[in-house]
Amino acid sequence: MFSATAHGQAMYQQVKAFIETHIEPIEAQFWQDCHEQNPDGHWESWQWPKAYETLRAKARDAGLWNLFLPDENLGAGLSVTDYAPIAELTGRSVLAPYVFNCNAPDSGNMELLWRYGSTEQQDKWLTPLLAGKTRSVFCMTEPDVASSDATNMQATAVVDGDEVIINGSKWWSSGLGDPAVDVLIVMAYTPDESKDRHHQHSMVLVPAKTAGVKIERMLKVFGDYDAPHGHGEVSFTDVRVPIENFIGGPGMGFEIAQGRLGPGRIHHCMRCIGAAEKSLELAIHRGMQRSAFGKPLLQLGGNLERISDARVKIDQARLLTLYAAQKMDSQGTKAALTEISAIKVVAPTVLQEVVDMAIQIHGGMGVCQDTMLPSFYAQARALRLADGPDEVHKTMIAKLELKREGYRLKR
Repeated sequence: MFSATAHGQAMYQQVKAFIETHIEPIEAQFWQDCHEQNPDGHWESWQWPKAYETLRAKARDAGLWNLFLPDENLGAGLSVTDYAPIAELTGRSVLAPYVFNCNAPDSGNMELLWRYGSTEQQDKWLTPLLAGKTRSVFCMTEPDVASSDATNMQATAVVDGDEVIINGSKWWSSGLGDPAVDVLIVMAYTPDESKDRHHQHSMVLVPAKTAGVKIERMLKVFGDYDAPHGHGEVSFTDVRVPIENFIGGPGMGFEIAQGRLGPGRIHHCMRCIGAAEKSLELAIHRGMQRSAFGKPLLQLGGNLERISDARVKIDQARLLTLYAAQKMDSQGTKAALTEISAIKVVAPTVLQEVVDMAIQIHGGMGVCQDTMLPSFYAQARALRLADGPDEVHKTMIAKLELKREGYRLKR
């Protein structure tokens, strides 16, 4: 039912071989080098290890580049259903999405510019992003409001003649520490009494070095700065950019955001499933290679049931995500809103549960840097908040179910 096309299957095999040959053998050393080269907090001097550009050049030369973009000329020409299993493959590695130029938030920003950007915006910002020459940031969440309701945002993007003036603060702006960042996509409030509440927010392209843009700090995720990618807090003080930097025009922010987040949630969820598969494999190997009380660990304390539960949950999450992907391909994002919200709840939760089980089987090794399990756990827990917390997506599912039966909630 969810079979990839011949093109998708061929790309899958190429990506699988590349990861096994070039990424897996060096990944542990790569992240060790990353931590040693990028002292905590000194984000101004963060850099990627040399292997980063070497691997990216190999992937680009092999044609394994911008795999998420369905455009045959600019990307790999894969449907969402074709790309989903490939995203799962890359999710088994923390490094792989960067190597193939398919990492968030850049992939979402590139798709946004591809779908909604003007020709001039695409030439100036999309082209270098697709080439891997620059990086980008998406600024939406704010420190002083409950960002689960995006209409709460206080940052403003106000039209002043032929310019847009931006003021406010954003945080959890992922990728802000990358030395190659040159543009921020900022979502902000553009007051207009003639429009409803979902048409008073805009997305604006802001060059990173514009006067008034200030990186206040980098934020740790469970004590880790995630250098040199990073997640930062940034302020905007009377930042002026040309009015042409509106994406799609003023007031189009929410409509564009839905177009950006639909495919992106498939990517996130399939990467979660890949990480869960890797965690399960690590748990099995550790549990069978270590013994206690005269037996392998997996034969103790209900661990065999935990392995079987993990397999069931992973396969259920994968099927649900592939169903959402297929529905997006065949009927469009709006028709798949229930499924998109469902996978956003399910996949990170499954990853969190499987990683927690794997950590328990690993013992002390499971919580240190000797495996990818701590990184996978941080990824899972953060994704239960990012792109809308679980509670928002569950409410969305419930509202859609009520609407299907002819009911509406009172406002």
